Amino acid sequence: MLKLTYCLMRRPEMTRAEFQHYWRTTHAPLVQAAKEALGIRRYVQSHTVDSAIGAATSDARGVPHGDGADFDGVAQLWFDSEEALAETLAKPEAARHGAILMEDEAKFIDFSRSRSFMGHEHDIIG
Repeated sequence: MLKLTYCLMRRPEMTRAEFQHYWRTTHAPLVQAAKEALGIRRYVQSHTVDSAIGAATSDARGVPHGDGADFDGVAQLWFDSEEALAETLAKPEAARHGAILMEDEAKFIDFSRSRSFMGHEHDIIG
């Protein structure tokens, strides 16, 4: 399996709560509607929460947090393989759904501060 991970930052005019609400209630159904056309096998949203333990963990490692340094959430999408994804993305229906998703993402995601990467999972504790 191939996993696409997005580390997301909200648009500056949105609060974290507004971003997360929109992401969960407006964008998620669009991803659900696109799952067959894009070959999405699994989709998970992890919404950032304020946490004293999280802050202490970051502090102990010297990891910046708070004051806009934290991501507002992480989206993870699983696909069968890179080859299968490339084949799927070449289809007109995938392009149509991809365009719908990207148009909606521009309404709530600050692309310039967000990050993404492809990877393979290696279960250590399962």
